[in-house]
Amino acid sequence: MGDPKHALLSKDGDINIGGLFSIRSIELLPSFEFIQKPQLLSCSSVNLRDFRMAQIMIFAIEEINRSEQLLPNVSIGYKIYDSCGSRLSSMSATLALMNGQEFAAGDTCNRQSPIHAIIGETESSATVILSRTTGPFKIPVISHSATCECLSNRKDYPSFFRTIASDYHQSRALAYIVKYFGWSWVGAVNSDNDYGNNGMAIFLKTAQEEGICVEYSVKFYRTEPEQLQKVVDTMKRSTTKVVIAFLSRVEMVNLLEQLRIQNITGLQVIGVEAWTTAKSLITPNSFHVLGGSLGFAVRKINTEGFSDYVIKAFWDSAFPCSQAEGNSSQVKLNCSRYQDLLVLKNNNEDVPEQRYASNVYKAVYAVAHSLHSLLKCKKPEGCKKGLAIQPQQVVEALKKVNFTVKFGDHVWFDSTGATVAQYEVVNWQQNSDGSIQFKPVGYYDASLPPDQRFVVNTENIIWAGGQLEKPRSVCSESCPPGTRKAAQKGRPVCCYDCIPCAEGEISNETDSNNCKQCPGEYWSNAEKNKCVLKAVEFLSFTEVMGIVLVFFSLFGVGLTVLVTILFYSKKDTPIVKANNSELSFLLLYSLTLCFLCSLTFIGRPTEWSCMLRHTAFGITFVLCISCVLGKTIVVLMAFKATFPGSNVMKWFGPVQQRLSVLAFTLIQVLICVIWLTIAPPFPHKNLEYYKEKIILECSLGSTTGFSAVLGYIGLLAVLCFILAFLARKLPDNFNEAKFITFSMLIFCAVWITFIPSYVSSPGKFTVAVEIFAILASSFGLLFCIFAPKCYIILFKPEQNTKQHMMGKIPQS
Repeated sequence: MGDPKHALLSKDGDINIGGLFSIRSIELLPSFEFIQKPQLLSCSSVNLRDFRMAQIMIFAIEEINRSEQLLPNVSIGYKIYDSCGSRLSSMSATLALMNGQEFAAGDTCNRQSPIHAIIGETESSATVILSRTTGPFKIPVISHSATCECLSNRKDYPSFFRTIASDYHQSRALAYIVKYFGWSWVGAVNSDNDYGNNGMAIFLKTAQEEGICVEYSVKFYRTEPEQLQKVVDTMKRSTTKVVIAFLSRVEMVNLLEQLRIQNITGLQVIGVEAWTTAKSLITPNSFHVLGGSLGFAVRKINTEGFSDYVIKAFWDSAFPCSQAEGNSSQVKLNCSRYQDLLVLKNNNEDVPEQRYASNVYKAVYAVAHSLHSLLKCKKPEGCKKGLAIQPQQVVEALKKVNFTVKFGDHVWFDSTGATVAQYEVVNWQQNSDGSIQFKPVGYYDASLPPDQRFVVNTENIIWAGGQLEKPRSVCSESCPPGTRKAAQKGRPVCCYDCIPCAEGEISNETDSNNCKQCPGEYWSNAEKNKCVLKAVEFLSFTEVMGIVLVFFSLFGVGLTVLVTILFYSKKDTPIVKANNSELSFLLLYSLTLCFLCSLTFIGRPTEWSCMLRHTAFGITFVLCISCVLGKTIVVLMAFKATFPGSNVMKWFGPVQQRLSVLAFTLIQVLICVIWLTIAPPFPHKNLEYYKEKIILECSLGSTTGFSAVLGYIGLLAVLCFILAFLARKLPDNFNEAKFITFSMLIFCAVWITFIPSYVSSPGKFTVAVEIFAILASSFGLLFCIFAPKCYIILFKPEQNTKQHMMGKIPQS
């Protein structure tokens, strides 16, 4: 058998509690040559924080032993071992606690554990080893700082409890704080152990849920300098300004040293409770790297009386060698292992900053309350000391504890064996004297409603590099309204390009994933952030094209009126009287109406204007062509009348001419009435031709009706053209049939070319083409029929005689 491992601090009692703390942090391994019995492992480099944990455990036990309310007649003993921050020493200490000091070869185990509970360990990985080792024996383990979510598994760790919250809450809170400050592009580094790997896994999952992208996630263990170097190189190459450091204290010390050596600064580090408030990280150069860091920390609680206890009472009563007398070599040998602790005897300045001390205090009291219940302690009889308490009973009793400690905290364990998550948010700041303080700037309390759990006072925060302005950390800048995000191939979703919305689409919010199509009558504005009513297009009186067409329309009216006045003033002359002057005046009147009807096509289409423009156009043009047709027939009839014995003119005299014009016009009126009755034209918003604007036009209502109107006009025009063409060579000094033929030729040419132009012209140009056709054909009729007569009246009055008209001018 090897030499037994002795407790560092111990005291016997009616019931004993074990303790495991990393009181020293460096382990010295003996020689393993196996030619002699291996020596016990030795440790060095005192870890002040864990030494305080051992002290407050003893402080709480002594306080309970003095209490008359809790376990009044039962004394609690303790056995505290130093695990040296080593898994090897931790396993050795665990077995020592479970077996007791003396165990010789051949002895039979009495199956009774010498301890009823174990307080510890400090780190999650060591606690996993401890809990797995003690689990089969149902010995309860209560940790004050092991936060790994893996320990919440009651199937694997049925007898594990902790007076600190699981990392499930802290990991999620890390994602919330990143989201709160608007950082979407972060780096992550964690310890390659149970604590770091489990915590980081929860953070990464929550970050993904919250839309946070992680540029890199790397890890290393304290004994892997090569891996640490790779981590530092990754951090140096990255573009993110925010780093989540889910590290235990030892790994953080190693990382800090490398960052300092390579002068990597300006990173906004977000830390966890394991290192955020660790005094061991405060060095002359650490603020240069970690200044402005934010992190979660266990709440700072002042345990009344503890600060004084560590100065005097502990050293007088609980510390070995304090009462040792004499100078024997044996005493010196036994006390030599405590020499490095004696230097702390008169130091208690760090006590107020020991945030985990209250957790150890609560763990001891939780064990005491469970024992108080199991021993059926009552006043004034006290406890039944004869009862044999098994560790399994303590486990069940711990599940039911519910009490309040003297500093006001309520202690109970949830279904996973943990307590409620309550953290302070602290900020690394530098005082005016150069000292570093961990200033509280907020809190996270999982016991509160979701919208009240996380509170941060940003005004009190000093950011990385001593800046007062919050750093930005995004892979891509926010996409402004009017654009949408387009993911960059092969990169996280936070890396994207901002693509302007297409025409007719908008995005009215920042970082929009998609652009929204504007409704039918709306279109995107220039900035693509708002849908506005589409511009309504129609041929208006105020635009250049409308003004030009109005001018020519009114010019045609004026010209026609002038011709009418001229003809009226010369109504008794042969050239006016020839070929029925009444039809000439009626033709001039109809031409005036044709010029005026073009004005109905200009302006905003309404229900009445749509019906008026097409019917007025159809009727006035039929009236006009009817007059021309009448004049053509008169020419033919007049020629026939020159033959001897012909009385044809009596069959087509003035009365018949009027009736023919009336009959032809009434037919068109009837067509228009039927059209307006069945399917009249109406204003229509054309959304198809242009996407960016609305064409306000007059829909024909019935294409058949419009075709009938045009077809009837075309039929009369063709008939008139044929008759005029037949009469073009009749003997007469003034044969009007020639001019009618030419006018009908122009008329037909204009309206034949109108059809394809009308169909292919977009928007308001369709109306302009129709107006142009009306004006062109009207001017053609006016000029071809009346211009020659006006020329003779004005410039050749000598030809305006009956003899000249009849071709009977005497030869000289």
